Amino acid sequence: VQLQASGGGLVQPGGSLRLSCVASRSGFRAVGMAWYRQAPGKPRDWVATITSGGTTDYADSVKGRFTISRDNAKKTVFLQMNSLKPEDTAVYYCKMPLYGYWGQGTLVTVSS
Repeated sequence: VQLQASGGGLVQPGGSLRLSCVASRSGFRAVGMAWYRQAPGKPRDWVATITSGGTTDYADSVKGRFTISRDNAKKTVFLQMNSLKPEDTAVYYCKMPLYGYWGQGTLVTVSS
């Protein structure tokens, strides 16, 4: 199984980015997906989860600014990030928790 994440980049504070993670696995619609992030020198932290049924949950640090969603036909999970702050700077990883699969990560840098 491959999870291919993309969409990272450099953005100014207050800006937006949309991350995507495409899964190669069949049966995508039946599993939950999650986003994590790892800032330099810090452990990898959970950001958001979406269940197979579309229920979402967020870390307090991103609640109200980030939105996780999924397109089962495209086997893709998204992370819409708005009102970005410098402390959101990190490598963002998607994960298929049921099987422990990780994507390769995409770097988000929030800086003026």
